[in-house]
Amino acid sequence: MIIDTLAAAEKYYGLNKNFKVAFQYLKAQDLENLEIGTVEVADGVKVITSDKPGVTTDVAYGKFECHNKNIDIQLCIRGNETIAWKPRGDCKEPKGEFNEEKDVIFYADAPDMSFDLKGGQFAIFYPEDVHAPMIGTDMIKKLVVKVRIA
Repeated sequence: MIIDTLAAAEKYYGLNKNFKVAFQYLKAQDLENLEIGTVEVADGVKVITSDKPGVTTDVAYGKFECHNKNIDIQLCIRGNETIAWKPRGDCKEPKGEFNEEKDVIFYADAPDMSFDLKGGQFAIFYPEDVHAPMIGTDMIKKLVVKVRIA
């Protein structure tokens, strides 16, 4: 997992062939006025923008998730978002099987820690990062960039 600001995104371009495309797209947008929905930016790069109320920890922990085929770049645009995290290797309680079509598996384990993101900050979640986003009491505008693992 990586936590940083969009202003510092360039230093991560070399971590995945699609990170440069993803971050350059984000930097070129008027994020505050970005429309809600999904945009295919390039082969292997999809952006999902949402603007909705934060959820309780109980609701978020019910969707404690990770992925096998994609890396998530989760960028907070507006609001304050808390995200819970735990290394996948420490998770022992899967809730069902991995869903190939949706690229997700959920866990019933309790997170090890949580952290806060505010506007302009992002977290990168690799397949080994189990995460529960969208924890908060106010509206949270954010986007999730799905970067296919090459």
